[in-house]
Amino acid sequence: MFDVTALGELLIDFTPSGHSEKGNGLFETNPGGAPANVLVALSRLNKKTAFIGKVGHDRFGHMLKGVLQTQNIDTSNLLFSETVNTTLAFVHLDEKGDRSFSFYRNPGADIMLEEAEINEDTIKHSCIFHFGSLSLTNEPSATATFTALHFAKKHKVLISYDPNLRIPLWRSLDDAKRQILKGFEYADIVKISEEELEFLTGSRDVLKGTEALQEQFGTAVIFVTLGSEGCFYRSKTTNGSKEGFQVSAVDTTGAGDAFVGGILYQILEMNKPLDRLHAADLEKMVTFANAVGALTTEGKGGIPSIPTIEQVERFLKKNS
Repeated sequence: MFDVTALGELLIDFTPSGHSEKGNGLFETNPGGAPANVLVALSRLNKKTAFIGKVGHDRFGHMLKGVLQTQNIDTSNLLFSETVNTTLAFVHLDEKGDRSFSFYRNPGADIMLEEAEINEDTIKHSCIFHFGSLSLTNEPSATATFTALHFAKKHKVLISYDPNLRIPLWRSLDDAKRQILKGFEYADIVKISEEELEFLTGSRDVLKGTEALQEQFGTAVIFVTLGSEGCFYRSKTTNGSKEGFQVSAVDTTGAGDAFVGGILYQILEMNKPLDRLHAADLEKMVTFANAVGALTTEGKGGIPSIPTIEQVERFLKKNS
């Protein structure tokens, strides 16, 4: 039995790493991909996880499989493409450590995952199934993702969703909006940013935007991450916000994914139906997830910077 199974992109993040003697930019190869980052966060919080996806049969792909195995993530559903290379992303950081991306994915192995390659048993034997929108950008991975979502619904597995808008990867903004909203039809738990909320609803107002999404899709609980300001949350019975922790951010890559890992960890620990979560439960959940996300920003690269349960507990004790 798995606590969380995630499907989606597993790729190489080329993270800025200073300059050469000639003044040219240097990049460090870091493992990345939002669903994989979420699983690493959960694994470091001592949860049992599994990954579904595809990488290239190249040096990067084999390195990524090794990273997941080192993190105790089940890789029996990580497949290798013989014809398409592992997807690459170049991370660009501003002076605050906020990042933007350039992708080499035309195509990349992650979008070559096929419907027939989805293992229903893995999803059936999971407490939570997590996915993002990057596997919805192209075929055949979009159909494979919706097949996995049908399996999760069929077996009454909780579904977690991170819309994770990356505009350069979509054919058009209309296509992005249509596919991302289709993902909401399946989701019980959603983590979304202010920018994604505005893109999908036309409103940056967290109260109005989340209310519109909840009314349309019946989402049990929505978390809107607000960067260093923390998080807004809405369930069907309550809403509120919790400020973030002030840390010296070096690189925000993976912080949102680490936050999701923290949320899913708390949902598993509380072991309550989502419609029975009280305001105090949600506040505890968000405080913990904010800590996981904040700690992740203190180092370079997503996966290498995600904290352990012991680090999170020490941080919370220090900042209580």
